Amino acid sequence: MKVCIVGCGAVGSIFAAHLARSGEAEVWAYDVNRDHVRAMNEAGLKLSGAEDFTASLHATTDPAELPPCDFGLVATKAMHTAAAMQQVGGIFCEGSAVCSVQNGLGSEEIIAAHVRHVIRGTTFPAGHVAGPGHVVFDIKGDTWIGPFEPSGTPFPMVQRLAGLLTRAGMNTIALQDARGAQWTKLIFNAATNPVGALTGLHHAAATFFPPTAVLFEQLIAEGEAVAHAMGIVLDADPRKLVQKGARAPGRHRASMLQDVLAGRPTEVDFMSGAIVKCAEQAGVPVPLNRAMWALVKGLEQSWSEE
Repeated sequence: MKVCIVGCGAVGSIFAAHLARSGEAEVWAYDVNRDHVRAMNEAGLKLSGAEDFTASLHATTDPAELPPCDFGLVATKAMHTAAAMQQVGGIFCEGSAVCSVQNGLGSEEIIAAHVRHVIRGTTFPAGHVAGPGHVVFDIKGDTWIGPFEPSGTPFPMVQRLAGLLTRAGMNTIALQDARGAQWTKLIFNAATNPVGALTGLHHAAATFFPPTAVLFEQLIAEGEAVAHAMGIVLDADPRKLVQKGARAPGRHRASMLQDVLAGRPTEVDFMSGAIVKCAEQAGVPVPLNRAMWALVKGLEQSWSEE
């Protein structure tokens, strides 16, 4: 069995390292970061933090080097999904399935334009890239996957991937309907990521600072109202994810804060922006999520202003 990890940033590397260590599948990592790819090929992919080990795998920046794969895990930033799938979509045949483990909403639709079977996924593990070939595993957690409804992906495909990931050490729950899990993480992300990006506070600091803690609660309540209006039943309380992240060792910076500090575009359109879009369709007011979206977009715009 061959598995391709599309995008080997922090989350993609965490999955890639676990799968490679297990030895059950031949693992290929596709990433545009040449230094990261070179380091993985020369010395392996190192994880430290929540787990500490190094795994050997195949890594490349050239999609032509990728073999046909049975499964794909897309872990790019959401705004890079289209470009990545244009480059690697051809390695997945009729019997393959591609799963998104990305933040926010909207990536599955993009993936489905390039492959037959798509799996909706959401994952809680988080980390950060410490350097080429080295990722710090900040927060452990589960992954939830299910068929992307329009693609008609057979549930046994989902179960097969869930089993593979779980045996590799990344506990994964196969669900007939994964929308509730995805929306739980979406609401969590839309509450915590923009606040961290705008204030510079790491996750625990923002959780325990009373003004931002109140803002988290208000943003979550708006997201819950949208999910309810859309008939989506959350599989957990997003507040529990906030507390779990705050209890993790170290000072984990939300992915959006990492992007802002590096001067990179953020995923705010797929997080706060997705909630705003769904709220408009459902007729639910979300002034705070709209404000978070506008402020982060304004911050991004400031980088191009003189």
